Amino acid sequence: MRLILREEVENLGKRGEIVNVARGYARNYLLPRRLAVEITDENLRLIEKERKVYETRLAKEREDAENLASSLSGLKLSFRRKVHGEGQELYGSVSVTDVADAVAEKGFKIEKRKIQLDEPFKTLGEFSVVVRLHPQVEVSIPVIVEKEKEEE
Repeated sequence: MRLILREEVENLGKRGEIVNVARGYARNYLLPRRLAVEITDENLRLIEKERKVYETRLAKEREDAENLASSLSGLKLSFRRKVHGEGQELYGSVSVTDVADAVAEKGFKIEKRKIQLDEPFKTLGEFSVVVRLHPQVEVSIPVIVEKEKEEE
């Protein structure tokens, strides 16, 4: 079955593309979720109109993301954590939530899902965290994990 995508669908296509999918996939997934529409003249005009609005919105979001990225470029985060004995391994870890909270404390509001962290930091050291603000805009933030000073 041939359809026009209204949204980007992973492993299938981008917004506005004409794709050929199985009838069951179209009937049970794409059409009920309004991710795609059947090919008609009216739907082609609708998709073209939506595409123009989407591109305008995307350009505005990109501009905002670039402004935020330039503000974040000078940011440096530091965390103090307890370690096992004299080693480098942490008792806990530094996770996406910790990074998001630290960025929020500096006055920037970033959604946790935009922070690209494969796994939490579990050792002392210097790391880099990538924040994907927009599909074409990302910024790298240096993160330092230090040993917490022990009280004597």
